[in-house]
Amino acid sequence: MANKNTKILLTLMIVAILIWLLKDTFSQRTTGDLKGGFTERAAYRNDNNTGPIQRIFSVSVTDTADAELEAYGNLMPHSKYGNTKVYFFKEGDAAPTQLFPGRLNFDATYAKNCYALYEKNAMGNFVVILNPFTQKQKNQ
Repeated sequence: MANKNTKILLTLMIVAILIWLLKDTFSQRTTGDLKGGFTERAAYRNDNNTGPIQRIFSVSVTDTADAELEAYGNLMPHSKYGNTKVYFFKEGDAAPTQLFPGRLNFDATYAKNCYALYEKNAMGNFVVILNPFTQKQKNQ
């Protein structure tokens, strides 16, 4: 009798854990759940799988006042010892559709339209900079 009760208890515990795991898996936040109305315009990932992986994204934002920029950047893929950059542009402004590696990751004509930059470095530290290209001009 005790053996039967143990099996039932063990089965119930396994079923409960499976339900919890499935619920947690299917209720994860996605970029569509965030405030701001994000639309990805372009993405770049270098082909280097042996060294630092660079990921660069161009994203338009509908509502800049309530946009969850940090949360959006944290949801983007990131590799250990890699670098992830997300450039945010206001919806309606010209945004790049081609990205490439380097210091400036798109055609310089779009720099004036860049609303914000999220960058996560190789150590996992991140920063959100509003108007990143106008600030650099002031500091130089």
